[in-house]
Parts: sequence; structure tokens; C-alpha cells
Amino acid sequence: MDTKVILVFIACIAVLFIFGKSFLSPIQKVFKLIINSCLGAVLIFIINLIGTSFDFHIGLNIINAIIVGLLGIPGAVLLIILKIFCGI
Repeated sequence: MDTKVILVFIACIAVLFIFGKSFLSPIQKVFKLIINSCLGAVLIFIINLIGTSFDFHIGLNIINAIIVGLLGIPGAVLLIILKIFCGI
């Protein structure tokens, strides 16, 4: 094989590796957001289970799950405060 062909082959592999790595990071962030949103939905469900004895309910929807997924426990506290003071 010619040396130029080998160098072009190695350069193509390097370019594919760089592009692949640049596309992997956003996919990981989206996957992490999905996992955290699912955990947020579970946390809202637990709050609703505990809140049934106090006639307290937070709607389990995608927006609330994403809020709790992004912010964690402070997001759940935020939703509880909004529910108590604003009636949302």
C-alpha cells in the first residue's frame, strides 16, 4: 500500500472519531435529563402518596417532572410552595 493511502485512512478515522465524540456529549445530556425527569416523576408520586392524608396533590405531568428532574429536591420544594401559596 502507498504511504499516502495509509495517511488518508488514518486521517479519516481521526475525523470520524472527533465527529463521533462531539455528537456523543449532547446525547449523554439528553439521556441524563430523561433519567432525572423519571426520578422527578417518582418523587412527585411519593409526595402525592404522602399528601393524600392531607388532601394535597401535585399534578404528575411532564413539566413538573422536568422541573424536579432539573432542580432535584429544591424543585420538589418549589412545586410544593407554588401549590400551597399560588394554588397551581
